[in-house]
Amino acid sequence: MITTAEQHVDPAAPPRRRRSQLGRVAVIAHTRKTLGGGLDELRTLISAEHVDDLLWYEVPKSAKAPAKVRKALKNGADTIFVWGGDGMVQQCADALVGSNATIAIIPAGTANLLAHNLGIPHDLTEAVHIGFHGQPRQLDLGRINGEHFAVLAGVGFDADMIRDADRGLKTKFGRLAYLWTGLRNTGITPTHAKIKIDGARWFDGDATCVLLGNVGTILGDVQVFDNACPDDGWLDIGVSTAKGPVQWARLLGQISTGTTDRSPFIRTTRAKRISIELDAPLAYELDGGARPKTKRIKAHVVPAAITVSVPQAG
Repeated sequence: MITTAEQHVDPAAPPRRRRSQLGRVAVIAHTRKTLGGGLDELRTLISAEHVDDLLWYEVPKSAKAPAKVRKALKNGADTIFVWGGDGMVQQCADALVGSNATIAIIPAGTANLLAHNLGIPHDLTEAVHIGFHGQPRQLDLGRINGEHFAVLAGVGFDADMIRDADRGLKTKFGRLAYLWTGLRNTGITPTHAKIKIDGARWFDGDATCVLLGNVGTILGDVQVFDNACPDDGWLDIGVSTAKGPVQWARLLGQISTGTTDRSPFIRTTRAKRISIELDAPLAYELDGGARPKTKRIKAHVVPAAITVSVPQAG
């Protein structure tokens, strides 16, 4: 498998128009993700935009993407097409903070929550068109324990669900893996949590899940945070006290119907800085990627951290 390739124009060939507004274009692709006609169709669609000196990098897993991002930037990339899911976008975004490059998302993953929240469809032709002809939008990122995230981070129930789905189920069953593992984890034991919001104590009690959101909508168009917006300079936070299948069923039903404001099992607010101390170590996740257990979590919002090409308004 080719991991790095660059296309160069034959000097004898007639000159082709370059997309000057995009500068130099790079593709960073997760080879295990699929969409439309695959990477061959992606090459064809990009070639139709008369791009010269295309930088092309392929990786077998998202953890290898940051090195390719840094290589693309070193080689002068101004626009980077990211082929993959939320985990792939997270890894690339984490490496792009502080640069002037624009991300063009090709939603080839399982959930594609960031793309969905930004209006980028699960359609290869349309996604490429938005990458070239969309409008740039500066987005905030969250930063949790040293890593940036674009969608959601979670501790407890959410992280256990992600961890179990990653154990081969997501590859076989796609989104259904999250439903299955979610049902299996409704019996999670609560852990005592102390949460500070912008330096002030906000929660002190037993919790089964803590969610930090940069966007509001998750799988199935469920709105977890009603007012979340990825460019408002805030993170949304929710803490769940639901225990057992019955309470979780009630809470999930309230979330799906938009009535969490009346739920006794969840509290929500907004913050710029968040500190979480747990009595027992728990796993956490960010943008669908599981992370090791910890007893302390520190998070904050990073305003206007990246630029993403999104559909033109109107």
